[in-house]
Amino acid sequence: MLKKLKEECGIFGIYSESKEENVAYYTCLGLSSLQHRGEEACGIAINDGGIISYHKDVGLVSDVFNQQVVDKLTTGKMAVGHVRYSTTGAPKKENAQPIVIRYAKGNLAVVHNGNLTNAVELRKELQENGAIFNSTSDTEVIAHIIARERLKVGSIEEAVMNTMKYIKGAYSLLIMSSQKLIAVRDPQGFRPLCIGKLGNDIIFSSESCALDIMGADLERDVKPGEVIVIADNEMKSYDCKNGEKDGLCIFEYIYFARPDSIVDGVNVHHFREEVGKALALQAPVEADFVAGVPDSGLDAALGYSKQSKIPYDMAFIKSKYIGRTFIQSTQTKRRKQVLLKLNPIKETVNGKRIILVDDSIVRGTTITRLIKTLRRAGAKEIHLRIASPEFLGICYFGTDVAKKDELIAINKTKEDIRKEIGADSLEYLSIESLRKIAKASNASGFCEGCFTGTYPIEVPDEIEKDTFEKVF
Repeated sequence: MLKKLKEECGIFGIYSESKEENVAYYTCLGLSSLQHRGEEACGIAINDGGIISYHKDVGLVSDVFNQQVVDKLTTGKMAVGHVRYSTTGAPKKENAQPIVIRYAKGNLAVVHNGNLTNAVELRKELQENGAIFNSTSDTEVIAHIIARERLKVGSIEEAVMNTMKYIKGAYSLLIMSSQKLIAVRDPQGFRPLCIGKLGNDIIFSSESCALDIMGADLERDVKPGEVIVIADNEMKSYDCKNGEKDGLCIFEYIYFARPDSIVDGVNVHHFREEVGKALALQAPVEADFVAGVPDSGLDAALGYSKQSKIPYDMAFIKSKYIGRTFIQSTQTKRRKQVLLKLNPIKETVNGKRIILVDDSIVRGTTITRLIKTLRRAGAKEIHLRIASPEFLGICYFGTDVAKKDELIAINKTKEDIRKEIGADSLEYLSIESLRKIAKASNASGFCEGCFTGTYPIEVPDEIEKDTFEKVF
């Protein structure tokens, strides 16, 4: 029943100037900070003198990488890591990343955040030419193309840049060869990727929160269309953008990223506070207190409270030991988890008029259950304020909004939705307000396809999460 949006993955990589550093330990720390981006599986690959060893499995970072496993990982100068939620390929061990391959030119490890829109065509072409696949992830498609292109050119970075000419869609990549660590962000910059420094060590991460936990400094974001190559303790940058428009996923700010992260120059917590303030100006209502749906509605609720001068309070307590329920693979599991995850504070809620702030309404099932829970706890009125516009389009670039008929706003009016979910009033943030707040970002353009149905690049007619299981 708790069918929140599902995001795809988090990636982390480190290049150390010395083998003295425990790159496996730092990678575990980084992945733990990125756990919110994927809780199905995780993995780490270590490069020790050109030999790549790795460990990956289904589960949380803390479960897969206990101290015994970390101690067994070979020391080295480079490492890449991944936390996964499956967007292409089923949630099973063989689809966990890194994807590690051994081919004529050596070893290669690839981790990927995003979703290719032309993965099916590319995979068919590769298979027809003799490629053998061990997974059903689009990341393995990328690895095969890099390996193929490397046989044609003189360096791995040339192969990567050639690969960018074939793959379409969202991809933030870390590629570890025998000698080099390479970071890539697609020309639109759909998914975030930043650069940090820890002393002389260079770090790449999906979000800056992973840098903070180890005391590293945020240097900058990888630019859309940029390829960064680290070798022999030196960093080189190549611009492969070719004039394409930026298209950062606007929902990174609204929901996916952690509040303490800085994404393309904007602090996520501050962004969400500004959204809440805009909601208060756009959709005021009298109430006793403002509350957010943990966790992604809390910052916007705080902003609403500051702007409206209505007190902020907690309507729910969230269990710290239940993971982000949007990563659960079946609706039955989500239905069970919502009962465990959020519990209303009856003494606070009983007899009160509440402004409840959430990040979005996608299918409507989550918020319906939460409103019923508040009603049972004695809430007098519930005025729902949503920190994003209505969902009117599907996502092709790494979230699991794959069918329009799943979207509650497609066939229902706002009043219909209000009645269905059981709220006393319902208002969404306008797209104009969202765009105004987003101007603070270093990104010059955004993907708003989920709100407008207009995308920064050409998209296929449809896309399904388990495409390769069905087609091949």
